[in-house]
Amino acid sequence: MAKELIRLEDCVVRFDDEVILDSVNLKINDGEFLTLLGPSGCGKTTTLRIIGGFLEPTSGNVYFDGVRINHIPSHKRKINTIFQRYALFPHLNVFDNIAFGLRVAKVKEDEIDERVAEMLKLVSLRGFEERKITALSGGQQQRVAIARALINKPKVLLLDEPLGALDMRLRKDMQNELKRIQKQLGITFIYVTHDQEEALAMSDTVVVMDKGVIQQIGTPQDVYNEPKNAFVADFIGESNILDGVMLSDKLVLMFGRKFKCVDKGFAANEPVDVVIRPEDVDIVPADSRHLCGTVTGVTFKGLHYDIIVDFYGFKWLIQTTDYHEVGSYIGIDIHPEEIHIMKKSAYSGMFGDYSSYSEEYDEINDPSIVYGEDPGEEEYYES
Repeated sequence: MAKELIRLEDCVVRFDDEVILDSVNLKINDGEFLTLLGPSGCGKTTTLRIIGGFLEPTSGNVYFDGVRINHIPSHKRKINTIFQRYALFPHLNVFDNIAFGLRVAKVKEDEIDERVAEMLKLVSLRGFEERKITALSGGQQQRVAIARALINKPKVLLLDEPLGALDMRLRKDMQNELKRIQKQLGITFIYVTHDQEEALAMSDTVVVMDKGVIQQIGTPQDVYNEPKNAFVADFIGESNILDGVMLSDKLVLMFGRKFKCVDKGFAANEPVDVVIRPEDVDIVPADSRHLCGTVTGVTFKGLHYDIIVDFYGFKWLIQTTDYHEVGSYIGIDIHPEEIHIMKKSAYSGMFGDYSSYSEEYDEINDPSIVYGEDPGEEEYYES
């Protein structure tokens, strides 16, 4: 069983009358790669600063290895931080930048040589010892920052949007490097990002935040496949989020039709949010057995097409490898396991309609569009 290393207990942060963090409870295990994910202003960096000792919570407790550390300053915690701005010393070369913390700690020079060499190997920068910082690429500078943060052997490394300044290709390369380094060293990484793909690709655990509140904690697979509310469903990938009514276990009503699903435990006739991912929708010929709509927009994305389809005035995003031209009248097929049911929340009705997906997909109010015959409530939707 994984050992708990860090725990935040009912942590609140207020600035004047504004609540920045609202009763955050979080456990982080030793050796875990945990990502704090959310939009700007959601509280993820504030949470990181509390862990690092740069900010003390207004109320609540922070524990490290079972010891309360609220009042322990950052330099006395076994934690190092890498920020988006790496804060490297431009007047020092690569070797001296990495060695800086050891020299402050008055470590002997022969040990410094050995440990710097070890770090250079870890971050794939052997041979760069004498290189000036200003002569390095962004990715190389980031590797130097990583080596400098790790050379003091912290138990935890905090990373606050460290890849934000890199271009897309280099960013993806560094994602792989960070994951490799974390696995190789076996230390705890706590990573802050607003990039959903980055969080899903790198993390053992994802913590989704909004408005100072943790919305969901889970594996990347959990938060993608089983979102807790409409915010999580919308923020983690693309989602069609629809109003539905749970008629009974494994049966939901949408658009006047009954759809089989796999969810249960809801009250009879309970209003719910229904999540259907764009990649989980199959396009079939239009007929009275299927929900049918009109294609209003098509964008080629390389591996697939993004297709906007109008169903009774609500526009869905469907991702398919088959081309369907604007104006096409199509049916859709959805397997029960691809329909995810969520309880209504404060975020209900805020997301999931692609009427304003892009400027190319203008709202179409065409009274000539005729939608397929509704077979009635008693007819089940069969896969």
